[in-house]
Amino acid sequence: MRVLAALSGGVDSAVAAARAVDAGHEVVGVHMALSRNRAQMRTGSRGCCSIEDAGDARRAADVLGIPYYVWDLSERFEDTVIADFLSEYEAGRTPNPCVRCNEHIKFDALLDKALALGFDAVCTGHYARAGLDDDGLPLLRRSVDPAKDQSYVLAVMGPRRLARAMFPLGDVPSKEQVRAEAAARGLSVSAKPDSYDICFVADGDTQGFLRDRLGSRPGEIVTADGTVLGEHDGAYGFTVGQRKGLNLGRPAPDGRPRYVLSIEPVQNRVVVGSAADLTVGAVDGEDAVWFVPAPEDWIDCSLQVRAHGGAVPVRARTTAGGGLRIEVDDDRLRGVAPGQSAVLYRGDRVLGQATVSAAHPAAARTA
Repeated sequence: MRVLAALSGGVDSAVAAARAVDAGHEVVGVHMALSRNRAQMRTGSRGCCSIEDAGDARRAADVLGIPYYVWDLSERFEDTVIADFLSEYEAGRTPNPCVRCNEHIKFDALLDKALALGFDAVCTGHYARAGLDDDGLPLLRRSVDPAKDQSYVLAVMGPRRLARAMFPLGDVPSKEQVRAEAAARGLSVSAKPDSYDICFVADGDTQGFLRDRLGSRPGEIVTADGTVLGEHDGAYGFTVGQRKGLNLGRPAPDGRPRYVLSIEPVQNRVVVGSAADLTVGAVDGEDAVWFVPAPEDWIDCSLQVRAHGGAVPVRARTTAGGGLRIEVDDDRLRGVAPGQSAVLYRGDRVLGQATVSAAHPAAARTA
């Protein structure tokens, strides 16, 4: 097959490309330029896709003996991923930019361009497993290494795009083995630190980034009954479940910490309450994507709502208009915010994904 290998400049994508070469594919490497300011440098490894990463990707391609190109997708990235990030926070929701990058950039813009150029698949360094089930349907599964599993942020791609994706690292038992393999292949990125946090927020100050883009918007911090406890400089700077940084002038009556329960963008208010108030009994989702036939009746499965969070047992079914209803029978699910990605699993297999549109407190759970 003709395979386009996405080279981020990190060790994972380099080893994934090397494995694609070993498998006998005709591999071409491409680095995605996602920043409009390509002269921007970074220190450490907080983000990714910097000009330094482009250089590391080129050196990896040279070692592997494959052609290498840089594709400028910065305008698409700004207009989709960053614009979505800002508008979601402005609307009181909590987006996951990695999910949106996979949806709009890596397995949309990049994949579509690759197919138009005659490539058969896109290869990335994600930790997940792709294949076909017994019925011939595209199958997305967790990686062998649960600590590195990235199936959560990949679920949004859907079965059509999954059929054109390769994840050679899905069966690797540990990141240490990937680094050892890179060193054995003579790849200089073998000891390069992992990237983390949000790639376009290079200094890690998400609230500062939002404040610079959205400006100061003072409002009130209130309890569920409307009692004013304090003020904020922008409701967009808070997320459901947040405890630190509330700067409230008085403690709760019971002396326990307060947490953000919801953000009300129209009123520009942040609602706070107790930890118990964060317990979720049901979740509604929108824009559902399925890797199995969409279940009209209730199915038993498990739910994950954070990239590095655990899964909890739930039951789920589709609703009108491509929606999803999820119900939780115990009190293990807490702090779910609109905008988060809700991914359903059975065992290690991804069943489907939706964007959370509402989370309902356990106190309102129906029998």
